[in-house]
Amino acid sequence: MPSTILLPDCDTEPLASLLNPLRLQRVGDKRYVGSNLPQLSGRVYGGQVLAQATLAAADTVPGGPEERLAHSITAAFLRPGAIDVPTEFEVTELNDGRSFSTRSTRALQNGRIIFSARVSFQLRQPGPSYGTPMPTAPAPETLPSSVDFFYQMNNALGRIMSSTNAMDMRFVDGNIFTTVAEKRDPHTMIWMRTRSPMPDGTSRLLQRAMLGYAADQIMLEPVMRATGLQWSDPNMSLATLDHSIWWHRNFDISDWILADLESPSAQNGRGLTIAKFYQHGKHIATMSQEGMVRIRTVTNQDD
Repeated sequence: MPSTILLPDCDTEPLASLLNPLRLQRVGDKRYVGSNLPQLSGRVYGGQVLAQATLAAADTVPGGPEERLAHSITAAFLRPGAIDVPTEFEVTELNDGRSFSTRSTRALQNGRIIFSARVSFQLRQPGPSYGTPMPTAPAPETLPSSVDFFYQMNNALGRIMSSTNAMDMRFVDGNIFTTVAEKRDPHTMIWMRTRSPMPDGTSRLLQRAMLGYAADQIMLEPVMRATGLQWSDPNMSLATLDHSIWWHRNFDISDWILADLESPSAQNGRGLTIAKFYQHGKHIATMSQEGMVRIRTVTNQDD
C-alpha cells in the first residue's frame, strides 16, 4: 500500500495547494499525519481538519471508501491547532457490520487532542428516496464573486484569501466580509463551487470531504447577520465547537451548490446554524454547526 493516501493530480492553484494537506501520510496502523493550510490567525482551519479526518477514516474501511461511502460525520473541535505543527490522526474501528462501518477519528498536535469525530459509512442499498425541494434563488452568475472581492482588497486578508481559498462564493444577500448585513435576518443563501474544476479521477469520497472543507467557512454566517456582525470585526471571536454533516446524494463541487442556512438560536456566546445544500434541484446534504460567537463589547445578556 502506498505511504500516502492517493488523490488525483492537480496543477491549478489554489486548488492544488488545498489538495496537498488532504494527501495524508500513513505512518502506522490506522495512523496518519498531514500538513496545514496557511491562515492569518495562525490557527488550523476547522474545515481542513474535518476533510482530513473523513479521508483518514475512509482509508480503514473494508472494501475501500468507494464501496462503503461516507454518509455522516459528527465532529467536536476541542482545541485550536497551530498551522506550523503537523496534525496527526488516529483512527479506531468501532464497527464493521453487513451494511455499515463506523470509525472514531482523533486529530492531535504535540500529543494533545484538538479534534474528535465519528464517521459512518454505508454500502449502497435500496430504500425510500425523497428530499426537501430546492428553494428559489437568483442565479449565481448574477451575483458578485468572492474571488473578485478579495482580489481587489489591498491588505493581508485579501492577499491570503485570493491565493489560498479554493472556493468561489456568491452571497444572495450580499457579503458581510467588511460591512454588516443591511437586514438583520437569521436566514441567508449562498452559492459555492471550486474556483477551478476538480481533477479527473476525483472520487465521491473526496467530493464529500471537500464540501465539509468548504462549508465550515460559511456555517456561522446567519448568526452574524442576525446580530449585526461582520467577519473583519476586531471585537469578535469565532470558533467552531461542533459540526455534523449528513451527505444524502452524490454531487460535483466544481458545479454550483446552493446553501440554504438558518440560525434558530444564539445565546451565551454560542450560535447554532442548520443548513441544507442543493445541486440541480436535488437535496445533496444537510449540516448543523454550533460555534462560539463572542463580542468583547457585549457585557451582559438576557438568557
